Amino acid sequence: MRKDHRPYWLKRLQLRWRKWRTEYFLLPQFDAVGVEPEVMDPGSVFVFGDNVRLGNYPHLISNSEKCIRFTTFGHRGGEAFISVGDFVLISPGVRISAAQSIEIGNACMIAANVYISDSDWHGLYNRTRPFRCTASVRLGDNVWIGDGATICKGVTIGDNSVVGAGSIVTKDVPANTVVAGNPAKPVKSLNPKRRMITREALFADAFRQAHNLDELDKMMLKGNSLLGWFRSVLFPRRGD
Repeated sequence: MRKDHRPYWLKRLQLRWRKWRTEYFLLPQFDAVGVEPEVMDPGSVFVFGDNVRLGNYPHLISNSEKCIRFTTFGHRGGEAFISVGDFVLISPGVRISAAQSIEIGNACMIAANVYISDSDWHGLYNRTRPFRCTASVRLGDNVWIGDGATICKGVTIGDNSVVGAGSIVTKDVPANTVVAGNPAKPVKSLNPKRRMITREALFADAFRQAHNLDELDKMMLKGNSLLGWFRSVLFPRRGD
């Protein structure tokens, strides 16, 4: 479909249904969630284990084919935790798995199919014994992780840094640095004196933003009818 054929009232109804599913079925699985979470498909976000926390204005984009998974599985009798900061974007297919701790700072952007883990989960010589190599992972504020990247155990990524698509990060990344490759290596430095606009700016006036999006929906969906929507679903035509 190139066009959204739903009438405005139907889209609003579906958004309310999605919000209700999020609040009553998904959010109780987290230990803490900040204000105004936005979850595109609450049925495709999975939480396994305790101590998983989301900050304010989290944006989780997932679908049935590419789920988002948060997993904590403590080792040696200890507890593991995952902490996600404010204004964070998490895209389809992201997996975050902690045996000890994974901390994600504010305004981070995590692209599709990223894997973040603080453990190898099995030893090299004794592969029946898990958690032999575990070390905490930390992402600073405003970190951008590219599509399909892997962040390995013990890694700290500094503020504002960028990890290129498909990279395997095995060592710490300094702040304001772009890394890429396997293993990831610095390819560019960012100017720390230059003004950095982060995802936080999107929520400086959350009420006005929501109002503007609603007005945009009214304009884009104007003239749509329920019958026309049914026709586009059951009997799609060229140009739909």
